Amino acid sequence: MDNEITLRITGEAGQGIQTIGAGLCNLFKRCGLHIFASQDYMSRIRGGNNFFQIRVSDKPVYSSSQRPDIAVTLDKNSIAIHKTQLSNRGIMVLDKQKFGISDEDPAFFDAPLYNLANQIGGNELFVNSVSCGVVAGMIRLNFGLVQDVIKAIFENKSEEIIKKNVDAARAGFDFSSANFKFDKFKLGGAAVAPRDNLAMNGNEAIALAAIRAGCKFYSAYPMSPSTSIMDMMAHSAAKFNIVVEQAEDEIAAINMVIGASFAGVRSMAATSGGGFALMVEGLSLAGMTETPIVVVDAQRPGPATGFPTRTEQADLDFLIHAGHGEFARAIYTPGSIEEAFYLTVKAFNIAEKYQIPVLIMTDQHLADSVRDIEPFDLKNAVVQRHIISKEDSGKITGYKRYQFTESGVSSRAIPSWINDVIYADSDEHNEEGHITEDADMRVKMVDKRFYKKMAGLAQEVEKPLAYNLAKADTILVGFGSTYGVIKEACGFCGKEFGYIHLPQVWPFPALEVSLMLKGKRNIITVENNAGAQLARLIFRETGIRVKSSILRYDGRPFDLDYLIGRIKETGR
Repeated sequence: MDNEITLRITGEAGQGIQTIGAGLCNLFKRCGLHIFASQDYMSRIRGGNNFFQIRVSDKPVYSSSQRPDIAVTLDKNSIAIHKTQLSNRGIMVLDKQKFGISDEDPAFFDAPLYNLANQIGGNELFVNSVSCGVVAGMIRLNFGLVQDVIKAIFENKSEEIIKKNVDAARAGFDFSSANFKFDKFKLGGAAVAPRDNLAMNGNEAIALAAIRAGCKFYSAYPMSPSTSIMDMMAHSAAKFNIVVEQAEDEIAAINMVIGASFAGVRSMAATSGGGFALMVEGLSLAGMTETPIVVVDAQRPGPATGFPTRTEQADLDFLIHAGHGEFARAIYTPGSIEEAFYLTVKAFNIAEKYQIPVLIMTDQHLADSVRDIEPFDLKNAVVQRHIISKEDSGKITGYKRYQFTESGVSSRAIPSWINDVIYADSDEHNEEGHITEDADMRVKMVDKRFYKKMAGLAQEVEKPLAYNLAKADTILVGFGSTYGVIKEACGFCGKEFGYIHLPQVWPFPALEVSLMLKGKRNIITVENNAGAQLARLIFRETGIRVKSSILRYDGRPFDLDYLIGRIKETGR
């Protein structure tokens, strides 16, 4: 596409690839350009091969491209791995002297990255800043913006360190400006006036939304790709009066979250599939005691440890059915940074309104991918509390925590605010909370916790997003992080293609999906799993059989080129 490039920074773990990537994302955003950045990294602290990829355009972008136009290689092994993946116009930036290469390959742009780092900074650590400068020079950006970005990255360092990094970037910029004679990657002309856009990933959006929603207790055991949520909550804890507890395991984490919620504060935990498996008994406890909690499952491939740093959408069936017994729950599946924010706020509101566990299902791709977005509209992120006020609590007598109501939702009092004793029990109980084995009471309580609450939740389902359903012959259906790539693929494939994106999978929006798919014969689900779990869910809830499923389960996300290729293979 015109005025678009895909840039890849690749090398070993520990070489600062994320530093370069984050700096370039900030640089392009300041230029008024749009970005979609993703990471591919191995589960190791040093060595291996990782890359940070940025798709840059003068128009909004929502997914990755498979083939980079510029690949900056920081280690020799990356050359063979990534050279074959270059686009037709692709250039690989490398330091021939450092890697002992004499080939005069037209796809190579020889830049003395490490020599300049040593000359300017005194050691090879400054290769990151040199690389930023080289890339900026190749695509003819303004160095003043590069300087601002470098200063921002190292703002907590000494003036000497900041100066050396700026000088290193300048050296790289001057070298590529003088020696890279092509304008095929020039983006400067495409840049518009800088906007007030934000640049963030899915985990950052979830953490910000939790803070906005009034979360005051967060507990988790570190498990990629969810850990950065805890990092951000901990970083913000003092400012927003949040208690953040790194638990000894996921069992402890969810039980602490339940305890904090019982005491009256909004509470959340985040994990991945393996950690969520340990939380399942606690999930049932929240269901039985009607305690509102929010849990994030940032999926990665399993079973067991699986691919710890890769992506997958294989927990769909698991989350819908997790926990012993039957109780109400809601499951949100955000597909964009914006949905991650707004649906997290809604998750807290719904959890408290219906006194249930609410699950947010993301994955490594959404968790770690960065996109530029418009600032959030906080009018659409209103906090709704559903507890008896402190003033009214003091007037209550004869309180029944599990009192039967038409909606199945009992009034919720906070223990420290009310004069009456609050009884809560994990055994089956009566309205007061006392243990019972009465059969009729059991039936009434199941109806209360399950049927009545699910009926209410069904009225508040997040509606599916749809495009071009009236004219399209082929409908692509997805949930979660496939949204962006499905959206762009439909634009490339033509007017006979449309899509449906599901930001919520439970309660399943059966009526809406049935109406949207009515009369459509060529329905294709796009899923990051091996079992076509979404296709099976659609059939279970609507009776509609999809024609086929495009599945990917190698631990990598769908990118635009890959999905378009698979669509052509699948046929229309």
